[in-house]
Amino acid sequence: MASSQLSPQATPSPKSPQPKTPQPKTPQPKTDVRGFRLALPGIFWMAVFFLLPLLFVLIASFMSRGRGGVPALPPTVANFERTFGVFLPVVLRSLRVALFSTLLCLLLGYPLAFFISTRERARSRQLALFFILLPFWTNLLVRTYAIQTILGREGTINTALMSLGIIQEPLMMLNTAGAVLVGLVYTYLPFMVLPIYAAVERLDRRYVEAAYDLGANDWHAFWRVIVPLTMPGVVAGCTLVFIPAIGSFITPDLLGGTRGLMIGNLIQRQFSGNGNIPLGSAVSVVLMVVVLMGAIVNIRFGEGRAS
Repeated sequence: MASSQLSPQATPSPKSPQPKTPQPKTPQPKTDVRGFRLALPGIFWMAVFFLLPLLFVLIASFMSRGRGGVPALPPTVANFERTFGVFLPVVLRSLRVALFSTLLCLLLGYPLAFFISTRERARSRQLALFFILLPFWTNLLVRTYAIQTILGREGTINTALMSLGIIQEPLMMLNTAGAVLVGLVYTYLPFMVLPIYAAVERLDRRYVEAAYDLGANDWHAFWRVIVPLTMPGVVAGCTLVFIPAIGSFITPDLLGGTRGLMIGNLIQRQFSGNGNIPLGSAVSVVLMVVVLMGAIVNIRFGEGRAS
């Protein structure tokens, strides 16, 4: 009887799912178009003053030498043959000097950057960075002449050594490969210090503390934790030093003389006076390829690790 009195409405019915009402899409701002418009002046500048000269150099490298050293027909690859034949020692010397200067900047810059970043007072770090950037307030040519004065036969070093009786005759320090290395390291050392300093500043100290908790000593913590985590700064610093060092011509010209001839001096001589613009263009193309390889290394091992 009780069951017969139950109405069909007493049994609960499952709830049917409610259809979702579509949300109105908010219009996206046309950031791409606006960004492109803002970038137009920079794109125009790069196209006119960067891409067009590079295209001219690339075309001129395959031309013959005309009257006055200007490019002329017919096309030829003799310029590249001379670059990798007669001037191959200059190219190899430039690579060697740039690599040595980069290595010296790394050996000097890494401890210096690490020391600056580990100072507790922010004022001390700012003061140290100020002294690192202070040489940039002076023109490169003036700084090179100052090094020339210090290393000269009657310069500061020779005068001091002779006054102390250590040497009897002045040392020959100018017009040597060592003088070029000194000048390049002095010029480009800040480019090594600043990226490494930024990398050490971003270093999470808890990784180092965890290494100590796991039984690592200072040596193992440095090589297995600190160095890998700061490697993007090291790669960026090496790239920023190597690329301008291999194409430098002021420092080798003033401090190295004829013994310090580098690829930058060779290019400068071919483009001046009645030189050989096609040959200078071919050497420039070789230099651009080396620079491009350095940029690829930076992207592969520097930015890739950072990401």
